[in-house]
Amino acid sequence: MKVGVFFHRVFKESWPVIGDKFRRFPEVMQEALASPKVELIEPKPVSEALLRKVHSESLLESVKRMYVWDAARLAVGGCVQAAEMCWRGHLARALVFTVAAGHHAGVSYAWGGTYLSCTGPAIANLREKFGRVRAAILDTDSHHGDGCREIFTGDRDVLHVCFCSSSRVEDAGTKICVDVGWKTTDQEYLTLVEDCFIRAAREFKPDIILHFHGHDTCIGDYGDRGLTPNLQVELVKLVRDLADEVCDGRYVVLTGGGARADIAELIYPRAIEVLSA
Repeated sequence: MKVGVFFHRVFKESWPVIGDKFRRFPEVMQEALASPKVELIEPKPVSEALLRKVHSESLLESVKRMYVWDAARLAVGGCVQAAEMCWRGHLARALVFTVAAGHHAGVSYAWGGTYLSCTGPAIANLREKFGRVRAAILDTDSHHGDGCREIFTGDRDVLHVCFCSSSRVEDAGTKICVDVGWKTTDQEYLTLVEDCFIRAAREFKPDIILHFHGHDTCIGDYGDRGLTPNLQVELVKLVRDLADEVCDGRYVVLTGGGARADIAELIYPRAIEVLSA
């Protein structure tokens, strides 16, 4: 099976918070995309019916009036397609590029450059088509995934582990926040992920892992936690191996926060190589 890379040419434009960091994509990934194990896929927009399973009508009407609407629907659509294709065994794993959509979009509010949820519709679609689904969401963006947390609070078939600026455990242990500190090191961060996500996921036994993978944590980016681009690649490798162990390899990586194009151009081609290894 192949690794799917979901990218649309409109993502090259400038978007709130993340800017135009994808302006040289997919060209900068050509070597990685040349592998026979990798397929470049143009995402289709998510349906409004699926969005309504997650978001309020008032939020959707508000976002429709914004210039980000079409691109956000493409980003969410890519996540929905990737998760379903991995579930059906049509893809081994996936990397989904996102703009204007992500973890700060709740039921009826959105901020921080993310106007629609990616993980909410993806899981709703799987459940609509396949019944009960247990999903693990790993959030390694620098900021708390408040919208994602709101959508899945009370849903104990979703493990949400967020590496941010507070420590707490809620919802019978299925919703976890991990304080990584204002500054940390690659090794310290990886140890936290192993202790707080890997162990929890092994116990939880998910059917699929969705990874909101922000590189804003990198040195010099807007959510700088003192981490290097190499850490971002090591995270993908660590979770890839976990997915192979606990959920038949079903692993979908979503590009999250971060505005530095040089970092994005460094980590995502390498992430494709890791996913396709």
